[in-house]
Amino acid sequence: MNLAIPPAAFLAALLWSASNALGETAGSAVAAQVWSYRLNATMNVLPSEPDYLQPTLSADRGALHLEGRYNYEDRESASAFVGWNYETDTETKLRLALTPMFGAVVGKTHGAIPALELTLGVSRLELYSESEYVLDARDSNDSFFYHWSELAFSATDFVSAGLVIQRSRLIHNSREIQSGPMVRLTRGPWEGAAYFFNPGSEEHYFVGSIALIFPF
Repeated sequence: MNLAIPPAAFLAALLWSASNALGETAGSAVAAQVWSYRLNATMNVLPSEPDYLQPTLSADRGALHLEGRYNYEDRESASAFVGWNYETDTETKLRLALTPMFGAVVGKTHGAIPALELTLGVSRLELYSESEYVLDARDSNDSFFYHWSELAFSATDFVSAGLVIQRSRLIHNSREIQSGPMVRLTRGPWEGAAYFFNPGSEEHYFVGSIALIFPF
């Protein structure tokens, strides 16, 4: 299946339609809540293969979570998820946020996707993790486990740094697990991050991302 729709337009239309449909049918308790959105663009700069852009758009209303991605599970493939947010009391020392999700991917890869996003924080130290398992609809032998984790320490309210690891089918080198240092800058609704994978190796590569959270 060849998707000719631009990725940003596809994800925006997908989540806009879903949020409006759910908003029209929501009860009075949910109607009092508002939608929040996060648009993230990640650029993967690779030494021996074409660079690629990976956009993600998510929408949250209360416990409801919607998410769309392009070029995440495979090139020229789009995925969409619905999930449920759970968070501990923000006043506790240990902060935990869980979002179990279920979705599907179409494009070069077709399949169903159970997934989980997790954030665990204490003081200025935070672990963020997203995991998913793609159940390939064409060939079960092509099913694949994807993972991304960041462990970061916030030196200030605006700057944090730490380590990142990932496992992805889109990165083709001899290492099954990629890792390296990271730094993140946050200012108002904007967030930028830089990741340097496999430092000191000929298989090193760079990933940069920028995110906007709205409404402001």
